[in-house]
Amino acid sequence: MQAEYLIRDSGGIELLCLACQALDRAESLSEAIAAEGQTIRTRTGIKAHPALRDELANRALVARLLSKLGIATEPVKALGRPTNALGWIPPNQ
Repeated sequence: MQAEYLIRDSGGIELLCLACQALDRAESLSEAIAAEGQTIRTRTGIKAHPALRDELANRALVARLLSKLGIATEPVKALGRPTNALGWIPPNQ
């Protein structure tokens, strides 16, 4: 990352460090989930592994931090049908 983006300010370096730590934590949780299974059996039934939520939260944090650094910025493609200034107009009208 540093070779490509040359982050030099202390705030940027700290954000990058936090992103790396969160990614390491997410990968560690992912390995634990893979070893133990994505679901667990409890006395009330089968439930999602409790670490799934934490893994997802850490991956989301990485995405937010990289976005703050301007690293993960790609144009967002609009979903749905194209619109115009007056709203969507069906074909043949």
